Amino acid sequence: MMRPARALFPLLLLPVLLTGCDADKNGGTAADSADLDAAARGWGVAPELVYVTKVSGYTVFQQSVGEYEDEFAAAYRSEKGAAKFGLFVGRGTLTAESCPKQPLGEVSDKAVTCEHDGDAWYRKAGDSHEYAVPDGGVVIHLIADADKVDRAILRKAAKAVHRPDDAELAALLGTTNGADT
Repeated sequence: MMRPARALFPLLLLPVLLTGCDADKNGGTAADSADLDAAARGWGVAPELVYVTKVSGYTVFQQSVGEYEDEFAAAYRSEKGAAKFGLFVGRGTLTAESCPKQPLGEVSDKAVTCEHDGDAWYRKAGDSHEYAVPDGGVVIHLIADADKVDRAILRKAAKAVHRPDDAELAALLGTTNGADT
């Protein structure tokens, strides 16, 4: 079930997130399951919740990677630093019936509109928008402020969502190895 408290904006505003990392690397194969299991355990999430995305011009904040409200979370920022979006992965499903009933991030007082777009849902509420991608019992949410990240960027992120390969897992871990700094 999607958590209404899933919050991109407080996560992105944390001062520790002001430093980014270079996650613009392409590996080829999925990360070794033992490495992924260890990383997920360090973050306090189930390994099946760990996903990444790749959008040209955006990098992941290593310090943002981890558990948030029982979900896997990671924040991505533009290389120019002004635009940010969050990736959240939690257990659940999303259907035409449930889509408008599930709050979008912290925006719980605004009506949620849903538009089916390929295998994903484009959702909007207030000043926030997201692409939600159901995948085998989990839903990957890519959420941003609609005034700062346009729909095309979120759509690219949704299309590129996948399980991390070894290089992408290493980029998520950085030098902290998944531990808090």
